[in-house]
Amino acid sequence: MTYSSGTYRDANVKNEGAFSTGINNSNYQTFDFNDGITPGNSKVQYSFSNGAPSTTVNQKTGIISDKWAPAGVNAEVNISKYLAVFSDSNTIVEALGGKVFNYFGFDAGALSGGNTIEFFKSGTSIKKLTYEMMNSLATVSATQHGGQKNAFFEIFSESENDNFDKIVLSQVGGGGFETDNHTFRIGQGAYTASVPEPGVVLGLASVGGMLLRNRKKQKTA
Repeated sequence: MTYSSGTYRDANVKNEGAFSTGINNSNYQTFDFNDGITPGNSKVQYSFSNGAPSTTVNQKTGIISDKWAPAGVNAEVNISKYLAVFSDSNTIVEALGGKVFNYFGFDAGALSGGNTIEFFKSGTSIKKLTYEMMNSLATVSATQHGGQKNAFFEIFSESENDNFDKIVLSQVGGGGFETDNHTFRIGQGAYTASVPEPGVVLGLASVGGMLLRNRKKQKTA
């Protein structure tokens, strides 16, 4: 896993959060939640463990717009819609057609206790990332979030052993897990596109070769 402050989709639009460097690359699938409906296409499916998502700010999992939207590259206020996950319902993302992912990037904001994301392959957990792990890496502090940290995280496979076909975003206990601008790459084996050198190797997954990687914060103006 790497972290950075992300990049802009359009250098002239800085109020929609941070994006992956693959945002304008046709080999990647990006969902920004801006239309307010459950995203997905012929390659990627979103679902919710407790029925349809909410579209209002009522402390329930859904696609909403409020001050807690993950911040931009330089901590700019994000006025677009985003995915908020609360303890009432997990968000499940799956690769369709028997395919697997070897890359997933997402903007995470106002990180708080209980934020959890877990990766699976054929029903087996590959890696779980917790609030403590993500918060220790994040460096963008947003005043609109009371100083809580934001970051753009990128998870990539080191080999076929840690490709993943399902991602589960959940919130343990109170509070919410706010993410935006999900970007995926369908691919088998190691992710080889511009993988950064790690500043620090933080740990090795118990299954497969997925590394947690730390790199210096990079800002794109």
